[in-house]
Amino acid sequence: MFNVKAFRLFTGHQTSPAVLHKDLQLALGPNAPRMLYYQDMPGEIRDELWKRYVEALAPLRQAGKLGAVHFQFAPWLLRNRHGMAHVRHCVERMPGHLLAAEFRNKSWFDGDNLEKTLAFERELGVVHTIVDSPQGFANCVPCVWEVTHPKLALLRLHGRNREAWNTKAAAASSRFDYRYCGEELAAMVPEIRHVAGLARHMHVLFNTNYEDQGQVGARMLRQLLGQISGDDRPGTPGD
Repeated sequence: MFNVKAFRLFTGHQTSPAVLHKDLQLALGPNAPRMLYYQDMPGEIRDELWKRYVEALAPLRQAGKLGAVHFQFAPWLLRNRHGMAHVRHCVERMPGHLLAAEFRNKSWFDGDNLEKTLAFERELGVVHTIVDSPQGFANCVPCVWEVTHPKLALLRLHGRNREAWNTKAAAASSRFDYRYCGEELAAMVPEIRHVAGLARHMHVLFNTNYEDQGQVGARMLRQLLGQISGDDRPGTPGD
């Protein structure tokens, strides 16, 4: 079973025209901006991008191997009328697919917005992404241990590297340079067990991707959960 991240243009990120198919680059014309944003794209090209993305997922879906389509929204997508409309739009463009939403701006969970955002996710039928990351930044959200879809509970572990979180670096992955210790993972076990009991499947994904940090963390967490067996492969999401 594979979870697939949504195309960056759909999630509000700046996107180079170079990643588009050649015919779409030509359709944009010679004066296309160096970076594209979803709201600035012509409607017919947006339609074609959604069509091609869904077609690309079709083999996985037909084989029964497609899990969630993961929308990790840009940190500047706020919980306001525009932000909520865009999330709804993404859901409407992918009928029949299981979508997961990961928000990266604290406005989605500030104060009363926490319960409102969970209710919004339930209304749309999307999977709430539980996020572990550094705290105290506008582009970080709290770890909200909730389930909004009966099929899937989803936890993504980004590490807690405060020093590198918002620094400019050649590789964006440097912000995820973090090795979880046993105590940190053990503290999550009760919550993981709880939310796992509220959904058919539970996926825990390590986004700590420097050297073997993700694999070591996954192996340690499986041991803490008492789920290690000869057939388990460290680093893969578990049901």
